[in-house]
Amino acid sequence: MYGVTGTNGNTSGTSGTGGTRGTSGADDSRGPDPARRVDRAHRASGPGSGPRGPIGPGGTRATPGYATGDELGARAARARALAVLRVRGRALGLAVLPAAVAAVLYAGGVTGHFTGPGWDTARWVVTVLAVVVLLVAAAVALVVARSRPAVTPTVELAESAAPDLYRLVRDLADRLDVPPPSAIALTPDCDSWLEDRSHRAHGARRVGDAPVLVIGSPFLWWMRVGELRAVLAPVVAGTGPAAHPDIAAARRFVRGLDAAVAVPRTPGLDPVRRLGAHGVGRLARTLLRGCRGHAAEMERGVAAAGSERAQTVDYGVRIVAQEQVGLAYAGWDRLLTRVALPAWRMGRWPARLDAGVVSALTELSRRDRLAEGFTSRLGERPACDLLEEPGAVDEATSLLAARLFHGAPAGPGADWAPVEWGAYAEEVVDRTWRADAARLHQVLDRVAPDPAAPPAERPAAPAPADVPDAPPTLARIITHLTAPERPAPGHRTQSPQSPQSPEGPRSPEGPRGTENPDSTDGLDDPDGGPDSPAADELAAALTAQAAREERGRPVAQAPEGFDSPGPLFPLQPPRSGRDLLADHVTAMVCCAAVDTTEAAPGLDWLDGPALFVRGERCTDLTATVLSLVEDGDPKPLRTWLTRAGVRPEKPVRLV
Repeated sequence: MYGVTGTNGNTSGTSGTGGTRGTSGADDSRGPDPARRVDRAHRASGPGSGPRGPIGPGGTRATPGYATGDELGARAARARALAVLRVRGRALGLAVLPAAVAAVLYAGGVTGHFTGPGWDTARWVVTVLAVVVLLVAAAVALVVARSRPAVTPTVELAESAAPDLYRLVRDLADRLDVPPPSAIALTPDCDSWLEDRSHRAHGARRVGDAPVLVIGSPFLWWMRVGELRAVLAPVVAGTGPAAHPDIAAARRFVRGLDAAVAVPRTPGLDPVRRLGAHGVGRLARTLLRGCRGHAAEMERGVAAAGSERAQTVDYGVRIVAQEQVGLAYAGWDRLLTRVALPAWRMGRWPARLDAGVVSALTELSRRDRLAEGFTSRLGERPACDLLEEPGAVDEATSLLAARLFHGAPAGPGADWAPVEWGAYAEEVVDRTWRADAARLHQVLDRVAPDPAAPPAERPAAPAPADVPDAPPTLARIITHLTAPERPAPGHRTQSPQSPQSPEGPRSPEGPRGTENPDSTDGLDDPDGGPDSPAADELAAALTAQAAREERGRPVAQAPEGFDSPGPLFPLQPPRSGRDLLADHVTAMVCCAAVDTTEAAPGLDWLDGPALFVRGERCTDLTATVLSLVEDGDPKPLRTWLTRAGVRPEKPVRLV
C-alpha cells in the first residue's frame, strides 16, 4: 500500500518514489483520507542483509561512495528515474514552447523575413500566450517547490539517546558499502523504511542528505540484536540508490507534485487563491498520472537493489528474523485492538505498549504449540538494550500510537493520563465495565422505565425527567431481553373477545393456531438474527447514545503533516447494534460477578479485559450472553450465574 517495504522482503509495491502517495493513484493523490498521506519514503526491501564483500555482482569490485552499484535492480531503477525526469522535461518544454515561437517570430521580423501586419499580429498573440504560459509554469514550479511533503509522525531518536543503535546502523552501512542514514526515528508500527526529510520544511537538514531510518518500535522490544540487524540490512542498503542524482531528483519531483495536489485543501485560502490552487492541483495530478508507472517501477528496482546488496549478511539469522516480523505484527495488532483500544476509550493510554507486546507474544507462544520455540530466544540480548532509556522511548511511542490509532490529545491531561500495566485491571477494565453498565441502565430507563409493568403497558419513549430511578440489577436486564415463549406446534390460541369454536373457519395456511412450517414470519429479522423487538429497541438506543457520547469527545490536534486530527488509522469498524448490546450486557454480568462473588477484573494479553473467577479466567460467558441477546433465551446465562454464585437480583455499583 505504501510502496516496497523493508521488513517482509516484498519488492512488488505499487506506490511512488519513496512512498510518495501520488504515484500510486494520481487520480486521487492526497485524498481526503489522511492515512493515504502517510509518507513512508524510500522504502527498500529484500530477504537478505549483511556485509558487502569486496567483489560485487558480475565480478565488479564495490567502490567507496556507493551510489547505485551494478545490481540489476539499480540499473532498472536508474532507467525508470530517467523516464520520470523525461516527464518533467516534456512539461518544461511545453512551458517554454510559446516563448520559443515568439523568439523565432521576433528574429524573423528583425531579419526581414516575417514582415507585414499579419506577422505583427501573430507576434503579439504569441507573445501574450508565452507570457501567460510562463507565468502559469512559474506559479506551478513555485508551488511544487514550496509545498510541504507529507512526513510520517515518528519519535525522533537522538544519537545521545541510542548510541549503540546508531553504532550498529553505521557498522551495517559500512559493511554494505552505502552511506549511513542521517538519523533514526521510531514509529508504532511493525515495519521499517527510509524516509527523505531533506525538505526545508522538515528542519535544518540539507537537500542531498541521506534519508532517515524509521524503525518499528515493536521490533526493538521483541527482536534480539542480531535479528534486528538482519531485518535492517536491506533497508539500510537502500541509502545507496537514494544517493544517485537521477533517482534523488526523480523522487524530489514526485514528492513535490504529491504535495502540490493537497494545496487546494490548505485552510485559510481566500477564494481567488483557492481557485488558483485548484488549477495547480489539476496540473500536478496530470503530471503524476504521467509518471506514476515509472515511479513505481523505480521503487521496485531500488528495493531489488537493496535486497541483492544485503543478501550475504547473516542469511541464517534473516530466516528466523522474518518469522519474528510476522509474529510481532500479529502480537502488535492484537495488543492494539484488544488491550490498548479499551484503555484509550476510557481516557487512559498504556505507557508501555512495546513492553506489552513482549508479554502478548510470550502468552501466544505458551498457548500455540507452533510458537513454542520462540520463547527460547528471550535469553539473548534484546534490541531495546541499544537504547539508553527504553522506558522513556516506550512511553513516547505509546503516546504516538494513541494519537495515530485513536486520535488522542498530544499530551497528558485531566481526562487523558498514562496507565501502567499493574493498574490496568482497576483503571481500565473495572471502569469500562461499570461505564457500560451505567450506559445500559440509562438507556433501559428510557426504553422501559417501569420494570414491573407488562411490555404492552410500558411507554414507548418517556422523557428523561419522567423516568423513575430503577435499581441497577442484572435481573432487570435479563427480564427485559427474555423473549416471550412461543406456542408449541398444534397449540390453539383463542381471543378472549371473540372465542372460536373448534370447527371455526380456517386460514389458507392451515388450521388456526398452528404454525406453518413454510412461513418465516417472526423467526428472522432482516439482518439474519432472530426477531427480538426488545433487543432491537435497546440496541438502537444504545447505538444512538454511544454516537452522542462520541460526538461530544474533545477533538484532538492533528499530528504534524496531516490535515485531520485522527484517528488516522481506525483500528476497528463501527460495531453493530447487537454487538454493542452484547458488550454492554457482558459488562453488566461482570459487574454483578465482581460485586457479589470473589470474581475480579483482569487483563488477558491476547484478548484484553477478562473476568477471573476463583483465579481462573472465564471463557464461557460470551456464548451465554449471545444466547440471551440474539435468541432471547436466558437459560444458559442463568445456569452460568448459578454455577458462579452470582446473584442477579442484587444492585450493582455503577461508578
